Amino acid sequence: MPANLFPPLLHRRRALSRIACGFGATAAAAMLGEESAAAGVDPMAPKRPHFVPRAKRVIFLFLHGGISHVDTFDEKPELNKRNGQPVPFKKPDFEFAVTGNLLGSPWKFHSHGQSGLRISELFPRIGSVIDDVCVVNSISGGNEVSHGPACLRLNTGDGVLNRPSLGAWTLYGLGSDNRDLPGFITLTPSIYHGGTQNFGSAFLAASFQGTSIGDGNAEFPRTAAVSNVVPGRPRAVQRRQLDLLATANREYLVETGADARLEARIRAFETAFRMQTAIPEVFDLSQESKETLALYGIGGGPTDEYGRECLMARRLAESGVRFIQVNHSYPRNYWDAHGGLRANHSKNAMKIDQPIAALITDLKRRGLFDDTLVVLGTEFGRTPAAQGSDGRDHHPHAFSMLMAGGGVRGGMKYGETDEFGYYVAKNMVSIPDLHATILHLLGLDHQRLTFRHAGRDFRLTDVEGEVVREILA
Repeated sequence: MPANLFPPLLHRRRALSRIACGFGATAAAAMLGEESAAAGVDPMAPKRPHFVPRAKRVIFLFLHGGISHVDTFDEKPELNKRNGQPVPFKKPDFEFAVTGNLLGSPWKFHSHGQSGLRISELFPRIGSVIDDVCVVNSISGGNEVSHGPACLRLNTGDGVLNRPSLGAWTLYGLGSDNRDLPGFITLTPSIYHGGTQNFGSAFLAASFQGTSIGDGNAEFPRTAAVSNVVPGRPRAVQRRQLDLLATANREYLVETGADARLEARIRAFETAFRMQTAIPEVFDLSQESKETLALYGIGGGPTDEYGRECLMARRLAESGVRFIQVNHSYPRNYWDAHGGLRANHSKNAMKIDQPIAALITDLKRRGLFDDTLVVLGTEFGRTPAAQGSDGRDHHPHAFSMLMAGGGVRGGMKYGETDEFGYYVAKNMVSIPDLHATILHLLGLDHQRLTFRHAGRDFRLTDVEGEVVREILA
């Protein structure tokens, strides 16, 4: 930013660094990025949707590494029957590694709920709430066989180019309901396989990008790393400093005329100040009852960390955060079972089964379920054929995802794969279809949600995407 944009009175760059301290690089960058907004317009102000929405917010549960569909939500009796036999047709042209004969699932499937939906014994707790869940067994990720491109395609719609994430598009279309908190928060995202692009804003205003809390390298933080930005400086003093800075900036604008970048920074200072109070309050899980903590499996054991993330997602949703990602991320939590399938999926499922079921239960009892869309997703599935003796390779050609709440029909399966789980056989749902459906539930028409950049109109779904209306309640 040009130095002459500011009067020399208060060294504003240095002041911003102090005010934003403690929120992490992503949050600070997001606040700085508001300078790209139009003059006099708050980019995060609530906006009217295109039509009446079913969902007000999204909680996206991302399982990093590629969870096996044929071992979890897409039962294949024929695959088990022909375990160890050669694949009876030509394998996909796009494979990541060499696979051998068919590999049956080592886990049994059971019927659950009044709907009788059958899912793997890996997820008994999710089975207990399956009547609230739509299992989509016909997701196709195209030909993205590597983690990076597949993660980017799921999160941004494009596996190659830098594009805004689903969360960023959501904020661009709807704004935020809580100006004291970021509108898009991602919990423990991985720094690998696309990294910050998976929750970035690309050519949209930087204020729309996700604010990361923690990362996949470390345990989810138990307390918010936010405090007074200058040790020993009372909040009242910070308030007076901020007011003085705002006065000086606005006097400067009177002299120079409207300037979108400076007006955006004034808003950013104020947001950073308010976050110092809001974030610690939201992070204080001690406000929850012992019964709620037990529901999520918090208090030790394998469910503790993901339980805290899922409970935090509920608290953020309750506080007006528009888009929340809850990541089960590399390298600490990873579903990439090229070998050791039984150990990998058993260990990871034990960590997430109870917290996910608890999240659905908790949203329902607090009156948030009907207008909160919960999505359980992964970048691709795993091959029905074996890699080695006890592993499965990457498989983007057909896999499963779950959706619940926010206007989605529960207790149903949608789409089918062939008898081995190799290819979609009925009602294919592409990633653009998935994105179009999520935006539709939020009251946004994916064809109308566009942004002019580099001489053309861009949208999340590009030139594709159809709303999957059969799963709508």
